[in-house]
Amino acid sequence: MDQHYLVIVNESDEARVSLRFAAKRALKTDRGVEVLAIVEPQEFVSWGGVQAAIEEEDMHRVEAAIAATVGEIVETSGLKPKITIRQGDPVKVIKEIIAGRDDIAALVLGAAAGKNPGPIVKHFTGEGAGDLPCPVLLVPGGLDDERIELLA
Repeated sequence: MDQHYLVIVNESDEARVSLRFAAKRALKTDRGVEVLAIVEPQEFVSWGGVQAAIEEEDMHRVEAAIAATVGEIVETSGLKPKITIRQGDPVKVIKEIIAGRDDIAALVLGAAAGKNPGPIVKHFTGEGAGDLPCPVLLVPGGLDDERIELLA
């Protein structure tokens, strides 16, 4: 399993759907799954200790959410995804991780239903659509398990 689907995961429903889709697709194509969670930096707080505490709390919250989401995937598919947690601007972090790597089969993004699919989806399907050395798989956040199975 040299190739991986890189799935951007947060606490949203569409992220869970995209991870389920990537796991099903990985099983069918003999690939792995790499989960990337990004903690966005806090706006500057004049008291450094307070800012550090907020950032640490955010990191723990993301770790717990990822553990729960990934646990579901391991239980249902048997896949054991690689988990990476980074802090920074999401678009920049994603570009940095993918840059120079030839083991990323596709970037998998979950799109929220409605008018605003999310800033990462907007970037990589809009102005940044041609910036990556791999395809972008956009998974509608409203898919149910039956539809995921059919499409993956």
